[in-house]
Amino acid sequence: MGKYIVKSLLQVIPVLLIVSLIVFILVRVTGDPVALMLPETATEEDRAVLAQALGLDQPLYTQYVKFLGSALKGDFGSSFRYGEPALPLVLERLPASFELAAAAMLFAVLMAVPLGVASAVKRNTFLDLVISGLSVIGKAMPNFWMGIMLILLFSVMLGVLPVSGRGGFAHLVLPAFTLGVGLAAQMTRLIRSSMLDILNQDYIRTARGKGIVELLVIGKHAFRNGLIPVVTIMGLQFTSLIGGTLITETVFAWPGLGQLLVVAVNTHDMAIVQASVFVIAVIVVVTNILTDAAYRLLDPRIKYN
Repeated sequence: MGKYIVKSLLQVIPVLLIVSLIVFILVRVTGDPVALMLPETATEEDRAVLAQALGLDQPLYTQYVKFLGSALKGDFGSSFRYGEPALPLVLERLPASFELAAAAMLFAVLMAVPLGVASAVKRNTFLDLVISGLSVIGKAMPNFWMGIMLILLFSVMLGVLPVSGRGGFAHLVLPAFTLGVGLAAQMTRLIRSSMLDILNQDYIRTARGKGIVELLVIGKHAFRNGLIPVVTIMGLQFTSLIGGTLITETVFAWPGLGQLLVVAVNTHDMAIVQASVFVIAVIVVVTNILTDAAYRLLDPRIKYN
């Protein structure tokens, strides 16, 4: 287990190198940052001076080597929009994104686990039909539409929850619910499928033949083994929630990393884009390692070579 984690950590280096190269190239082929930073009345001399100051007059390979050297020190440059170093700005937004992602994930798990298990245990019954139907509807509804509908209902009409912003628990309810519904629907279907497969295994029939209480058979023997694919989707979805909540963050004016990244892309703020993608890449790699470690805890039979 320890050797596997060390090996996985070493694999982070080539992954981040590839990510840095892709981001570096994409940022520079999408437009001229000098033209975006200067007004239309700027002269060619002004453009040349700014390009030289930013190092954009040098060959691309030279720019990349300098960028990589600075990135290893945690220096991704300064944001021309905010006038501050990019990495601290990104890290400043991370807690808000983590808070929203964790709340959405918690809501999804609390909803999906009982519904998925109940749907599998009561297979082909009316309850299974209702849960499956709700799962399809929950997955089909776009996040932005659901967010707007929730704002109209609970904020405008009923006035019980705030419209936007980040503050106390009340501010977290609507955006977390908006993000969590689609994830809960997906996890419910996955738990149902996984549990159905487990419930047909020989050791489950043996446990039932021994007269073990059905609740214990479901909870101890079936549910634990059925969690492995669920842990996989949780790891993947959590990382996507960190960097991919831009629509929900925009609808609810949530000051997270997604909203910061959208503004940076629209304004061609290269420093913010590069720092954001690097931070998200690190989160993805670390989350994948933790997910693999969770497999071993759930099923000791899993071995890492």
